[in-house]
Amino acid sequence: MNKSLCGFFLFLLGIPLILSAQDKFTLSGSITDNASNETLIGVNVLIPEIQSGTMTNEYGFYSITLPRGEYTIQISYLGFKTITETINLDKDISKNYKLVESAESLEEVVIKEDVERLNIKKPQMSVNALSISTIKNMPVVFGEVDVIKSITLLPGVTNAGEGSSGFNVRGGAADQNLILLDEAIIFNSSHLFGFFSVFNPDAIKDLKLYKGGIPAKYGGRVSSVLDIYQKEGNSNNFKMNGGIGLISSRLLAEGPIKKEKGSFLFGGRSSYVHLFLPLFDLDNVAYFYDLNTKLSYKLNDKNSIFLSGYFGRDVFSIQDSFENTYGNSVLNFRWNHLFSDKLFSNLSLIYSDYYYGLDLNFVGFEWESGIRNFNLKYDFKHYITNNFKLEYGLNSIYYKFNPGEINPNTEDSGINPFKLIDKYAFENAIYLDAEHKISDRLSLSYGTRLSTFHRLGQDELNVYADGNPVIFNEDLGIYQKAEPIDTESFSRSEVIESFTNLEPRLALAYQLNENSSIKASYNRMAQYLHLLSNTNSPTPLDVWAPSGKYIKPQLLDQVAIGYFQTFKDNKYSLEVESFYKTIDNRIDYTDGANLIANNAIEQVILNGEARAYGLEVLLRKNEGRLKGWLSYTLSKSEQRTPGRTPIETGINNGEWYNTPFDKTHDISLTASYELNEKWRLNSNFLFQTGLPVTFPNGQYEYNGIVVPKFESRNSSRLPAYHRLDVSVNYNPKPNSTKRFKGEWVFGIYNLYNRRNAVNIQFRENRMTGTNEALRLALFGIVPSVSYNFSF
Repeated sequence: MNKSLCGFFLFLLGIPLILSAQDKFTLSGSITDNASNETLIGVNVLIPEIQSGTMTNEYGFYSITLPRGEYTIQISYLGFKTITETINLDKDISKNYKLVESAESLEEVVIKEDVERLNIKKPQMSVNALSISTIKNMPVVFGEVDVIKSITLLPGVTNAGEGSSGFNVRGGAADQNLILLDEAIIFNSSHLFGFFSVFNPDAIKDLKLYKGGIPAKYGGRVSSVLDIYQKEGNSNNFKMNGGIGLISSRLLAEGPIKKEKGSFLFGGRSSYVHLFLPLFDLDNVAYFYDLNTKLSYKLNDKNSIFLSGYFGRDVFSIQDSFENTYGNSVLNFRWNHLFSDKLFSNLSLIYSDYYYGLDLNFVGFEWESGIRNFNLKYDFKHYITNNFKLEYGLNSIYYKFNPGEINPNTEDSGINPFKLIDKYAFENAIYLDAEHKISDRLSLSYGTRLSTFHRLGQDELNVYADGNPVIFNEDLGIYQKAEPIDTESFSRSEVIESFTNLEPRLALAYQLNENSSIKASYNRMAQYLHLLSNTNSPTPLDVWAPSGKYIKPQLLDQVAIGYFQTFKDNKYSLEVESFYKTIDNRIDYTDGANLIANNAIEQVILNGEARAYGLEVLLRKNEGRLKGWLSYTLSKSEQRTPGRTPIETGINNGEWYNTPFDKTHDISLTASYELNEKWRLNSNFLFQTGLPVTFPNGQYEYNGIVVPKFESRNSSRLPAYHRLDVSVNYNPKPNSTKRFKGEWVFGIYNLYNRRNAVNIQFRENRMTGTNEALRLALFGIVPSVSYNFSF
């Protein structure tokens, strides 16, 4: 494998030498917002004469190499005035551009056709990007802008229902999504058990969701990558903006450290409903808060440094007997360095921590658990020729897992201190990705990622007969825990188990004509971390566990094919994609498995397999007073855990069963209508097939106790989920020249008061003695009002 991999790398590196000519020069630089000096991601740099171009990377840098000559350069970005100028390229030129918002220009030049053609030609597929302005226009529960809930309006993305945390992509579990905030891993993306996300929309600069054809620089998860970048801060002027809502408020301040050289950004957000609970004689508390910060400084034309951070906490308590605290903390130091006009690099040192704490005062103990990691990333983007670009780099992550620790919290507590065994791991990867334009019609993206995972030594590890921690009881036909026959201890520097995986990636785009193309992709990915959860939606109490001696890494193979077209001068666009993916070593749980405070989790886990396939359709209206999209997904998500031997039954008799997040049909319609300069109307409509559930289908009595008998796993469903949300944005002074600007947002969530079932419970009616079903719903109709401001 090593020889073939090295040969592949050398082949890729040798291609540019064949393709490049001697008499070529490079135009490069950075593109920023003129008002804030903030770098802009994904700006189109177009050359109309040759129907070619490039885009700025995640740090606002662009580079394009062309033969000697005179060219028209068009710099185009949504919401900004297009810059058009002529450049005589007879030498390497470094040129920075500043874009002005279109609202500030009376003579706006809009270039659309070439932009869409360029996107159609690019091999990248299964990627969705939402602007923050679009997200802020979507009506949401309690009027709180929510990034996670917004992406569930896209095809292939769902969640586990109202008030649920996490999201599911193409039939994958919530733990199979890699969520990055300024390159730092976020392990829990939810506030208040899923009602809100941890991302402050005012602090977000760019958001991309990769569902397939995932570039080789990403790894560690097998479903999707949600990559979010924070703003850098305004290095020209001091500004503040925020919002006041019914249950939470937010405030963000940004300004220059040194004008056009350095900037700062500080943002805060908090809910405050708990402050009003004492008025109703309630001692309960439920609130969250988070802080965002970023410092940036341009040392010179070739070097910039950044320090970004996030800190968030949720607090939930019931009187004086129970208190729950959990949240994320991340810190990232980055160094951007330009080696040449063709070679850009980014070095990142990242710290990430997820903490979970629980105080049970009525019992007399406190519980703490969490996961912590230190991450080193070094990424390069090499603009070798106009038709050939390379991305390569390395990544090393050190993990410490704290599965749980119990300590008494009062002097008279009868609880003895107890510590679950800490676990440690080291994950490494190197990658190489190429974007290659073969001809005017055909473009490729190909590469590979080589990942390794080392489970490091721990204080104590169980040893089982035949290495099997789960045994099958033939008489009862059930799986049971195996008793350890011994234990092993390892030093921290020892390696208990190692895994190595080669993860190839391939994507292609073939342009049928100026307005349409077909694309296809394949990617293989490995996931070495597992979220231990046997609920439909993850909870903060769920614990992450590393692969090791008894838990194998998940391995994904996914293929996708799609058709992309624009209509009527790019006013409309259509994306149709079909996908099929399989996942090996998807963990499953034995019936009745207890995952909480379990020091031998391997005794209730079996390795199975999963598969998902489907069709996604996205129709967009991109221009005009009415904008929006219609999204439809038809899909299937299944899991199977067959018996390990012919006498074992496996889980669910070894047959395929619906995953807890399988939804056959998922339809969403999102629309925004600009009535005039002051009023804008927004709406969402959603319809989804009900989630799979397991219902009792009978009962029997044993020693006077009624015992329910259950059907096959997830063979029934909750009722279909649907709702309509509407909101109105009102800007009282749209043409005001004053620095202070304000906007009102009025919204209604679930306009027709649909009582969507979160769960159905069965109980005995005390009056009649018969069994009955109880339908639990969280929300009916929810009105909201909020006020957003900036100055």
